[in-house]
Amino acid sequence: MADPFAVTNQPPPLRGVNFFTRDVALGDAVRPYADLAGHPGLQLIGELAGSEEARAHALPANQNPPVLRTHDRYGNRIDEVEFHPSWHWLMAQAVGFGLQAAPWTSEAPAPHLTRAAGFYLWSQVEPGHGCPISMTYAAVPALRADEALAKEWIPQLASTEYDVRRLPAAAKSGVLAGMGMTEKQGGSDVRANQTTATPVGDVYQLNGHKWFCSAPQVDVFLVLAQAPDGLSCFVVPRVLADGNRNPFALQRLKDKLGNRSNASSEVEFHGTIGYRLGDEGAGVRTIIEMVAATRLDCVLGSAALQRRALVEAIWHTKHRSAFGGLLADKPAMQNVLADLSLESEAATALGMRLAAAVDSGDTAFRRIALPLAKFWVCKRTPFMVAEALECLGGNGYVEESGLPLLYRESPLNSIWEGSGNVNALDVLRALRRPESLEAWLLEVGAVQGADARLDAAVEDVLQALADIENAEAGARRLAAQMALCLQGSLLIRHSTPAVADAFVASRLAKDWGGVFGTLPRTTPFQEIVERAIG
Repeated sequence: MADPFAVTNQPPPLRGVNFFTRDVALGDAVRPYADLAGHPGLQLIGELAGSEEARAHALPANQNPPVLRTHDRYGNRIDEVEFHPSWHWLMAQAVGFGLQAAPWTSEAPAPHLTRAAGFYLWSQVEPGHGCPISMTYAAVPALRADEALAKEWIPQLASTEYDVRRLPAAAKSGVLAGMGMTEKQGGSDVRANQTTATPVGDVYQLNGHKWFCSAPQVDVFLVLAQAPDGLSCFVVPRVLADGNRNPFALQRLKDKLGNRSNASSEVEFHGTIGYRLGDEGAGVRTIIEMVAATRLDCVLGSAALQRRALVEAIWHTKHRSAFGGLLADKPAMQNVLADLSLESEAATALGMRLAAAVDSGDTAFRRIALPLAKFWVCKRTPFMVAEALECLGGNGYVEESGLPLLYRESPLNSIWEGSGNVNALDVLRALRRPESLEAWLLEVGAVQGADARLDAAVEDVLQALADIENAEAGARRLAAQMALCLQGSLLIRHSTPAVADAFVASRLAKDWGGVFGTLPRTTPFQEIVERAIG
């Protein structure tokens, strides 16, 4: 007689899987732009990301959120944030892999695409620590607005040494960057900022607050403040060259829905020293390159969440039996898994295409495709992760599965660096530049005639653009359609016919029920799922 207390019909732990070599969709997404199949760095990241060691650090980093220490035992203001050791382990690996700013100084081919693939792989371990990694990456193009500041900071930002000591940057083996843009009264409307910047000799003194200052424990921040000639950008170090702490008063840490391993703070400036970056009054123009780079990471981070959720769903259903057979063999579940696979691969393909555009310097394409991708991929992620969680049933609702962590994180990238409406309206602004629309048409037109359904969807977009001056109310609808056309074009060119056909049929030809698992019955579900699991 069977032992009623024996544990049966539970999947084995997902461990010892190389996230890079098993991700066929990722390989196909990068192959058109660079040969990274045997890249040793990506092999290493993929191996560690799929290890038991990495999993053992992911949950503790989230279960033990950072703690704010405003004063030491003697009453001295210190404004420090303490992190769990697992956070530091995750950060040390990411910096060691060069996922922060190393691509900007690299002479290797396709450095930004390589870094994008690495960031996507490593973000599948624990997404919260990706915030300071992403901001450090994004700070470099903005710093290039000033030759002296770039020379001072970029080599340190690009270092692969993780150094947490509170010292002047010149005394450290590596530094990390953050940003402070939004304020209470303005939010995304940063031109409403009230923080002031008063010139005092060669520097400025900042006075005011930031409502969301990300990663307040890092070494340097790009901050927006009102100078005499308008909103300007400033480089604000935590520690000054003489070793004294720059006034940087942390008021509290945000108690967030997700992203709990990372610290987000409210900060006040009281005579805080800042170095002007770019011209006075040109703050938005100066910092926009940082915003663009962080938006790219929002897309990559969301694609990573989708991929990890998909892998967990397939793994579970391939090892869990119900109603007389494996869940993964049931037609209804196969439809769900195939649909999730399409969503994940399309997000990955678009993210890698954007990263390749950084390497190629294709600014016209990035100008239109970044807000499109940021809007659509990040919006789709919560729905996708929720469906993947449901594949695990009640097991997926338990913290130990890791799916709740992914689910809480899933709305974040749609909010950070401009919420849905902000990005949809950025699409409209981009479309008023002829080169942006031309870049989008060139990309989707690369497969013109290959699929009549995609051609029809592109034509629908062009008709909608006829009245672009009055398009604000329909901006989200337009952004979604344009993003889907981009994804369809990429999958037709670089994926398998089964994936491309199912994606175009469901997302563009509307042969779909709108929720996951409603693909046409003729879809080759098993072929698509087997491709996804590698």
